[in-house]
Amino acid sequence: MKILLINHFPLEGSGSGIYTRNLAEELVNFGHEVCVIYPEHDDVEYAGFKSVPIIFKSDAYNRQATPELPFDFPCFTSHPRSINTFYNLTESEIELYIQAFESATKAAIEVFKPDIIHAQHLWLTPYVASKFDIPYVITAHGTDLKGFVKDERYHKYALEGAAKAMKVITISKQVDAEVESLLGVPKEKRELILNGYNPELFHRKALMPAQVLKRYGIEYLGEKIVFFAGKLAHFKGVDVLLDATRENEDQLGEEVLTVVAGNGELYDDLIHQKNRLNLQKTHFLGHIYQEELVDLYNIAHVSCVPSRTEPFGLVAIEALACGAPVVGTNQGGLPDFIVESVGKLVPVEDSKALSEAILQTLRDNSEHQMCDVCHEYAKSNFSREISIEKVAKLYEEIIAL
Repeated sequence: MKILLINHFPLEGSGSGIYTRNLAEELVNFGHEVCVIYPEHDDVEYAGFKSVPIIFKSDAYNRQATPELPFDFPCFTSHPRSINTFYNLTESEIELYIQAFESATKAAIEVFKPDIIHAQHLWLTPYVASKFDIPYVITAHGTDLKGFVKDERYHKYALEGAAKAMKVITISKQVDAEVESLLGVPKEKRELILNGYNPELFHRKALMPAQVLKRYGIEYLGEKIVFFAGKLAHFKGVDVLLDATRENEDQLGEEVLTVVAGNGELYDDLIHQKNRLNLQKTHFLGHIYQEELVDLYNIAHVSCVPSRTEPFGLVAIEALACGAPVVGTNQGGLPDFIVESVGKLVPVEDSKALSEAILQTLRDNSEHQMCDVCHEYAKSNFSREISIEKVAKLYEEIIAL
């Protein structure tokens, strides 16, 4: 098969970007041909699949390529390389955005000749796909549904894209329910396929915590390590984690170290909160690329996902694959896969319950004794090969119609 993938984000720095890259790489491993259209700041190439970046303007990141669009690529919340949002776009900018993706899609179809299109998000890319006489499917990632609620200007595009799609893939039970309630997509058009992680990247490694943390200027004195990775946005609940960290430091003092990897619009506010709470053993690293996250997951005694809302929670799967048990919130996609043997779930916004669960997990995993169980659970159930095989089978069924 020839598959054309279209995404609203670069292939790193966001959940759907990583999903799209994993999808492209695994489909190639299955013997298919793949072409990917996505926003970027410069010409980028990836091994194994055809890459079609649409260049957006960025004073910080444009290097050689000439921008095709006079503004930075928009996000639903934020991205490590863009703070622009879909909600900030003017009507004329929305039109320019659609035109750029439509032009790139038309050119790709003429040259690549795909059998099927896979558009990411119930947003603008499915609307673009609907303009061409090629069957297409959509993956709903959850942030698109929050955008649907927030900005009515995009309703007409999302609804038309959904109506003409052959299937809508949903990544969690919560997302599946919201796709039906918000956009009216019937059950027979929805396909629930949980996300998968890249086992070639996220796996167990024998590392010395002191050497890993030294890269970031952190002195390691044998503490238990609590780790968070994700956007510093309100829905990620990092402020709740910091409140819980105050409890953790009160209980364990110098014996606990909290490390936060990520960036976003709340960075300064969270640093202020850290200082106000007088957290002595809490460190913010800024944005960390996936290749570095692997090492941080591997040295963590517990990884936290304190989200107020979490459509799926791929970071939790990646942490488990590296041997780190997960404490998350009983919300969104996390209850679909966090089981007692690999982690704990707590109520949203409950810093006391979060602290208690973290402290208990630190006791349970004081010598990394949970690592093998966590790794094997992720590998057996959520390797990207498992989920993407289901996606490829869905393509074949649609093409055969």
